[in-house]
Amino acid sequence: LSLQWESVENKSTVLVYGGGALVTLWFSATIVGAINSVPLLPKVMELVGLGYTGWFVYRYLLFKSSRKELLEDVEELKKKITGA
Repeated sequence: LSLQWESVENKSTVLVYGGGALVTLWFSATIVGAINSVPLLPKVMELVGLGYTGWFVYRYLLFKSSRKELLEDVEELKKKITGA
């Protein structure tokens, strides 16, 4: 990890992005807490989550060809992130 850190040219940019990620995480947790305080909204959001999960399973996990497509998409995303 330290070797990877030493190879980074713009350390300040990495720190800014890391700080931004932490602020975004805190902000999203605050939003979720506010949504949970509204009486009916948590159940609606739960239904939306269950619906999306069902769609995702049907779209990507149920059939072998779609699982292969999902793995190819994940590998492509990994290449974009790592720059390989």
